[in-house]
Amino acid sequence: MMSSKVSRRQFLSYTLMGTGGFMASAMLMPMVRFAIDPVLQTSDGGDFVSTQYKADDLTETPVRVDFTVKDVEDAWYKFDAANTAWVYKEGDKIIALSPVCKHLGCTVNWAGDDKHPDKFFCPCHAGRYMKNGNNVKGTPPTGPLDEFEVKVEDGIVYLGKTVPNTLV
Repeated sequence: MMSSKVSRRQFLSYTLMGTGGFMASAMLMPMVRFAIDPVLQTSDGGDFVSTQYKADDLTETPVRVDFTVKDVEDAWYKFDAANTAWVYKEGDKIIALSPVCKHLGCTVNWAGDDKHPDKFFCPCHAGRYMKNGNNVKGTPPTGPLDEFEVKVEDGIVYLGKTVPNTLV
């Protein structure tokens, strides 16, 4: 019969390996959780926010619409985020464009320049956009303005997340 005695040296090796493994797993678990946590989160990307505008009140002239997205979370805080869109009617379709310039992120204004009363104008570097959000060639913007998803319920305009411009 074979003896199953463990020497002092083996006992210490097993103990140190077990303790080291436990400590390594205690350090790695938060890192693994951090890496896979975004995959496990549910997305609220389809939420729409109501605006103060009725669909019937909109015209072909873009108007600035301010709205608030409730309970936005970043890494540390939960807060209400103020947002803006340029909204107008094109036939029966309601169009909402993001006011964020694609050049450096400044805010564009409708008819913000006396020389171009029928275009969006970025005051930072004289960037211009057509009414549909397409950037005017030869000006600083590198791409068209983004669009907001739009829906109408009970006559009220609701805005969703931004998507790449589908009008150009």
